[in-house]
Amino acid sequence: MRQLYETQRAMRNMRKAAMQRGVIAILDVGTSKIACLVLRFDGPERFREQDGVGSMAGQSQFRVIGAATTRSRGVRFGEVDAMQETERAIRTALQAAQKMAAVRVDHVIACLSGARPKSYGLDGAVDVAGQVVTDQDIGRVLAACDMPDYGYDREVLHAHPVNFALDHRSGMADPRGQIGNRLTTDLHLLTVDASVLQNVLHCIKRCDLECAGLASSAYVSGISSLVEDEQELGAACIDMGGGATSLSVFMKKHMIYADSVRMGGDHVTNDISMGLQVPMATAERIKTFYGGVFATGMDDREMIEIGGDTGDWERDRRTVSRAELIGIMRPRVEEILEEVRQRLDAAGFEHLPSQQIVLTGGASQIPGLDGLASRILGSQVRLGRPLRVQGLPQAATGPAFSAAVGLTLFAAHPQDEWWDFEIPAERMSGRSFKKAVKWFKDNW
Repeated sequence: MRQLYETQRAMRNMRKAAMQRGVIAILDVGTSKIACLVLRFDGPERFREQDGVGSMAGQSQFRVIGAATTRSRGVRFGEVDAMQETERAIRTALQAAQKMAAVRVDHVIACLSGARPKSYGLDGAVDVAGQVVTDQDIGRVLAACDMPDYGYDREVLHAHPVNFALDHRSGMADPRGQIGNRLTTDLHLLTVDASVLQNVLHCIKRCDLECAGLASSAYVSGISSLVEDEQELGAACIDMGGGATSLSVFMKKHMIYADSVRMGGDHVTNDISMGLQVPMATAERIKTFYGGVFATGMDDREMIEIGGDTGDWERDRRTVSRAELIGIMRPRVEEILEEVRQRLDAAGFEHLPSQQIVLTGGASQIPGLDGLASRILGSQVRLGRPLRVQGLPQAATGPAFSAAVGLTLFAAHPQDEWWDFEIPAERMSGRSFKKAVKWFKDNW
């Protein structure tokens, strides 16, 4: 645990160094695309570190100066499957974004969607050392949280203090400087599969880049797609990607739960490809132009030319009705939403004061999806687009870029996490911290 803590601190320091230099790259390693944005931080603002445990402030001091996407190769279920293929795709996207920005970038902040995330809610309490709450007190109270034994093959990706209470006053975002005796906190811990993280870090290293931060795409999609009220009152963000569907639940502007379903838009495309016996590229085109989940009487009469280049004339001029296409797509979309519903039920989502659900990600663009989702998830559902960020090209403003845009906000104003505070060394050893993380030595 000590090594993990030191590594995350090292990444934070690297991010600060990159901010001083003024440019940093954002990398969304997805199953269907790899998106790279280059950010420039301007003016004297960039030297001022934002303090506070509160949520992210608005995006002010940066602009996007380079953007590129490339088709993802070597990634399955949001995890690196073939190292060389992924490395080549990352290099392609990075070089194109650097060319557009006309700068060289050494530091990158990345996000990943798979890796079987698991959420834990922890709490800790300590007596305040002096009269006034200091950084040291926050470090001590975070160290007082009893760590779960989450297994040797898993790593902590996020550790957010989501609530502080001082004596009888609860719901504090930042208790520093306040007077009281007993300080308690709630901590949200997100662990992921260690080998998946290891592969992403190794891949970034092979591209001659320094990793200045890692985030869960469930978290960053929520930051960019949920409006302030939704983050405050309670909402779920469902990011439907190509190979995985990430979901996060926010409350009081903090993520309190995250999970992922190992299915996405590519599975729908695959069903079309098998059902109509066409190549994946053709299936993707048909899905994009004619797809949907609700069939009307009109759809029986609307014929879609499948096309083909097999040379067999009869086979190449086949047609299929739109109703048949919807019949192939709907069961898979329903299956993904049913899985999401199970995850939300497990999280106790129905107990939140507001049950808003926001759908985002590339696969959320299937017509009629919001209607089907509100039937299955039984809540107010809306389609979410990411916030507008300065300098972002029009082509990168759609739902497919929620994670990438969220990552820019994460880069500019990271929320305070466990490793931003000095944790007393003696608390780091002992039963719950006995995990020796060999791969961190190898990677750093």
